[in-house]
Amino acid sequence: MEGLMVALAAAMAVAIPALATAWAQSRIGPAIAASMAEKPELSTTAILMIAIPETMVILGFVIAVLILFRGAGAA
Repeated sequence: MEGLMVALAAAMAVAIPALATAWAQSRIGPAIAASMAEKPELSTTAILMIAIPETMVILGFVIAVLILFRGAGAA
């Protein structure tokens, strides 16, 4: 039962930030498209604005790995 809880915690550590990132990028994408239509020189800023939410998923993945290895080591 403990292994199931560890796996569920690791899955949630990735799934919740992934959903938040998807929601954020769904709002950022149209705004970037509109701003780049008016000012094409904002391309670097646009790439950064899309990349910043992705770090949440990467950090969630790191936490999930830590949860899994700590859960496996404790058993």
